[in-house]
Amino acid sequence: MKKIYLLFILFSLFKIDANAQLDSLITYCSNHLQYPYMSDGQQYRAMLTSGETAQFNMTFYGGATYRIVAATEPKDASVIFRLYDKNQNELFSNSNYNNSTYWDFKFTSTVECYLEAELPDGKPSGFVIMFIGFKQ
Repeated sequence: MKKIYLLFILFSLFKIDANAQLDSLITYCSNHLQYPYMSDGQQYRAMLTSGETAQFNMTFYGGATYRIVAATEPKDASVIFRLYDKNQNELFSNSNYNNSTYWDFKFTSTVECYLEAELPDGKPSGFVIMFIGFKQ
């Protein structure tokens, strides 16, 4: 019985810490989607370990200006993210821009894409949160 109680306490502490970390990342990303940008209402998130990549499918509409925001803890350890078209052509990588936290872009026509995210070198595991916003 004591082992079950101890496991319950450890799980509860992990869950509280994980929720606090997610809340902090959500706030951080939201601060980069202020006027004139508005969130698409989605939170793209994943729990990753070193070497893993999260992938998110999305459609961007022609004529709209978008912003991708990505974060992990600690916030100075930027998420590496790449945007690809459906033919696996890399359209953007923030690793070419000092792992910038966000990127603004615009397509002239509607494009189906996928977004990949991974942890920076030296980070063994952690949450990755990404927001997509569009200019009002």
